[in-house]
Amino acid sequence: MLANCASPTATWAEPGPLTRPPRGALRPATAIILAALWIASIANLALWRALAGLPELANGRGLAFGIGFGVMIAAAHVALLSLLAWRWTLKPALALFLLSAAGGAYFMLSYGVVIDRTMMVNVLLTDTREARELLSWRLLGALLLLGVLPLALLWRTPLRWATPLRQAGHNAILLVAACALLAGAGGLFFQDLSATMRNHTQLRYLINPLNSFYAIAIMGRKPIQRSGVAVAPLGEDAHLPALAAGARPPLVIMVLGETARADHLGLNGYARDTTPRLAQENVVSLRNVWSCGTNTAASVPCMFSNLGREAFENRQTNTEGLVDVLQRAGLAVLWLDNQAGGCKGVCDRVPKVDYRQLQATAPELCADDECFDEIMLRGLDERIAQLPAERRARGVVVFMHQMGSHGPAYYKRTPAGFKKFMPECTTNALQQCPREQVVNAYDNTLLYTDHFLASTIDWLKQRDNQWAPAMVYLSDHGESLGENNLYLHGLPYRFAPDVQKHVPWIFWLSPTFEQQSGVKLDFLARQQGEKLSHDHYFHSTLGLLGVQTQVHDPARDVFTSCRAGAA
Repeated sequence: MLANCASPTATWAEPGPLTRPPRGALRPATAIILAALWIASIANLALWRALAGLPELANGRGLAFGIGFGVMIAAAHVALLSLLAWRWTLKPALALFLLSAAGGAYFMLSYGVVIDRTMMVNVLLTDTREARELLSWRLLGALLLLGVLPLALLWRTPLRWATPLRQAGHNAILLVAACALLAGAGGLFFQDLSATMRNHTQLRYLINPLNSFYAIAIMGRKPIQRSGVAVAPLGEDAHLPALAAGARPPLVIMVLGETARADHLGLNGYARDTTPRLAQENVVSLRNVWSCGTNTAASVPCMFSNLGREAFENRQTNTEGLVDVLQRAGLAVLWLDNQAGGCKGVCDRVPKVDYRQLQATAPELCADDECFDEIMLRGLDERIAQLPAERRARGVVVFMHQMGSHGPAYYKRTPAGFKKFMPECTTNALQQCPREQVVNAYDNTLLYTDHFLASTIDWLKQRDNQWAPAMVYLSDHGESLGENNLYLHGLPYRFAPDVQKHVPWIFWLSPTFEQQSGVKLDFLARQQGEKLSHDHYFHSTLGLLGVQTQVHDPARDVFTSCRAGAA
């Protein structure tokens, strides 16, 4: 009787517990198992490729461990999804898992990255302009094939739901079975698992998409650098000695480089002459310098801190940094940012000019919502003149945050006149280009950085009659250019390749600055091969400018032994 009352066009979008399920309807447990198997196998190709490359697993035992490891991953996903196997939550949960797995698989396979907390911080802090450079048809294809297609099949398939009480029982049975399978496989292959995870810790960051979920979860324990009232003051005793009679106030430009690796600078012995103009200047390039992190979000707050990398990573509270201490000492401080990503909180309490304000200065240097780094020199006199006069009388420090060698679209970072190394890769999908073309595009960005730094020195020289000029350049981190199928940067520090951590640090001091400060570049040149790091940046900058404060550590100041009369 009830069946005769039903509309002939009625569909079974989602059968209820008291209705007869249509033909082909799946039990929720079946849908979960199918999704888990898809994720553990196809969506984890980056993990399986990495395991296949381990020599200790290149035998039958290794193959058995790989299969067991896959079973463990599938069981872990089944266990998690069993907790969400309810009428209104299961399909949204499957959508989250499948789409996250698809995106993670694409980036790990394409660029050789892993997904940990620092990488997730990068994702959350990526602005729209940077995100556009990561978009490609390959990404769309990967999302459609690995995520949307299986999700569409599962979403269109009706599920056979039991009553809430029975469904709770089914979920409990599925959870217990998955946990038992996980424990059994783990126990059977425990020796291989513990040895592999101990010797190759990066593998844990390839388990997709659990790596992304874990990274987000631990961000609550180690939050992103905060700003504003939550930041504790630093160097409250900071002050400057009075300038000698007739002395000129210092004018120092601190260039914060982006993604420059030390081994690709001609100054540092690279086979290509990527620094022809700097080679003609009286500069010192320190050749054994190591970054605080492998991405901007990690490196910049760390290098501007007085703590050093290890202490900064384990800090309990956030404090002010270098920029704040310089301003507290009485200097006029200005931050110019040619990156949409900003200064990561280190410039929040000083005068600053963002990239959109820079664009209005010289639109001819800009295209596609970004500008070449030279734009930071345009109108700089006027910007300095707007700083408080009493501070300018003590000295001016201008921080310039470069676009530099920001990837993956290296070809966008250089004007046509600086494309010396050709052909270059002209796509953001670096894996589609021969490695030689990727290197060409990257080296062209360093050639342009050389031009920008030399132009900055020329600008400073023209103001020597009023100021005591100097320039310091230091990059935030390095870059992988296809070595071992790795691209870009951001790998966890402890197993990131050296090319992501080895950075250039370059100094130019005018004769006036040398004479007044007592700092001599000849002495600094003696440290060219000494191992240094971002840990020295905060203290060396204070030493360069003569800022006196208890937070200054002379042992981490590269200028301590560089003053006139030093041995």
